[in-house]
Amino acid sequence: MTELDGFWAALDAVPVAADAEALYSAGTAEGVLRRENLSRYLDAVGPGADTLLVAEAPGWRGMTNTGVPFTSMRELGPQYLVPPAPTAPWEASSRVVHAALAEWQGPLPVAWAIFPHHPFVPGDRLTNRTPRPAEVRAGAPVALELIAALGVRRVVAVGRKAQGALASAGIDAVAVRHPAQGGARQFTEQVLALSRA
Repeated sequence: MTELDGFWAALDAVPVAADAEALYSAGTAEGVLRRENLSRYLDAVGPGADTLLVAEAPGWRGMTNTGVPFTSMRELGPQYLVPPAPTAPWEASSRVVHAALAEWQGPLPVAWAIFPHHPFVPGDRLTNRTPRPAEVRAGAPVALELIAALGVRRVVAVGRKAQGALASAGIDAVAVRHPAQGGARQFTEQVLALSRA
């Protein structure tokens, strides 16, 4: 999708701290693979989508392997490239999101993270940390470019942290419960209610 040129440029411009990993770097084999998978995902789901589901940041078990938001190795379809050395075979949140979206009515929403790099606890890449306010601000233009390119009419924050991050970036979003830590049922109910709205 050529209308995503601004999105890719904004993504490439987000600074990367020492305790974060640039998932879509064109300078690494892993980054190229994730970038190709993200491109395939956006080409498949983006046209016609009217909703953007926004998480806080990629997790080490899912998006950091596949490059596809809310998609771990278990949900990675045959249309995507398979990473040679994934750090985990599955992610609970990815499973819940994919199960809920299987019942979505209408064009599937596009998923994204307000901070597009993987933030980790210093010294341990196989962890997740909350992105700093400055990282959220730096990632916001990427989300704004995606919203503009896709022409979505509704932004949905996955969790209160994501909603707060979006609000701090000037993006108004309705929040649904994050599927982690006992939130799977409520997340699914809220998402399916949105699909019928």
